[in-house]
Amino acid sequence: MRQVCVLDVLIFATLMTLSTPILVWAHGFAGKRFFPTTLTIDDPFVSDELSFQFDYIKEPGEVVESPTKVTVISGEYSKTITRSLGVSIGGEFRHLNPDEGTTENGFGNLALGAKYQLFTNAPHEALLSLGLDVDLGGTGSRSVGAESFSTLSPVLLFGKGFGDLPEALNLLKPLAITGRLGVDIPTRGKNVTTTVLPTNDEQVTDNVAEIERDITYNPVVLSWGFTVQYSLQYLQAFVKDIGLRAPFDRMIPLVELPLETCLNRGCGGRTTGTVNPGLIWFGKYLQLGLEAAIPINDRSGKNIGVRGLVHFFIDDLFPQSLGRPIFRE
Repeated sequence: MRQVCVLDVLIFATLMTLSTPILVWAHGFAGKRFFPTTLTIDDPFVSDELSFQFDYIKEPGEVVESPTKVTVISGEYSKTITRSLGVSIGGEFRHLNPDEGTTENGFGNLALGAKYQLFTNAPHEALLSLGLDVDLGGTGSRSVGAESFSTLSPVLLFGKGFGDLPEALNLLKPLAITGRLGVDIPTRGKNVTTTVLPTNDEQVTDNVAEIERDITYNPVVLSWGFTVQYSLQYLQAFVKDIGLRAPFDRMIPLVELPLETCLNRGCGGRTTGTVNPGLIWFGKYLQLGLEAAIPINDRSGKNIGVRGLVHFFIDDLFPQSLGRPIFRE
């Protein structure tokens, strides 16, 4: 008998969602608006979910480093404590393949998060949440760039659908935006690396060796960005049925713009980021996503990357157990 594998589960879940009519489900709703889980910008809502993501890009080399192909496989599990409060835990595995030098593999730092959905306005399809993310320093491998210090990131998250526009602007009603505004605060302002340089024994006097100190600074970073989405499901269900059938009637074309602006310690005012055009397909239990990642300037790199997402709605898969809040209000 053939063993059941992850691919079998994905195929089964996809077939189930393709055959399930679109209903109002538990996750990511404000009124009639469904906000999908996006690949880069954090969700503006609290839910029970499990995500797996694949990222690939070739990063530019710096002063003494070679350009490197970076592959990241990451996962995150989110759990609701109440209907408005949720926590999350995530991790990633990195594969670094430089043009020159040795290949490195290892895990990044453990990521912890908490989020409180403080505002939901159904008529205006609006959401607002506050969150705190923690990159737990020292839990990952230094060989793949995991830092030894932690980073705290308070964040404001929002979502807004345009279903409340006047009838004259019907075709714009399927539009929605989501966004984030956060600050990444390192728990250590600088790293000091001390190196004892090799010396010739004949030249050493009084047993004094030459010592070199290298200092790198860890700046505070403004982490911000937004998404622009156009829901074909919203168009068909609430504006005009244009005859789309599965799987196209559950697609959401979107563009994400994740950005980072350095605030101090030698790089103040410098902004990096990417423009990520892509497509999301969603069903009752499963969501799939695919995006390109296009650098916005030379500091962000010169190569186009790719991101893929497989996302499970735990609140719909297991509504009476794993998918419900621990404390029901």
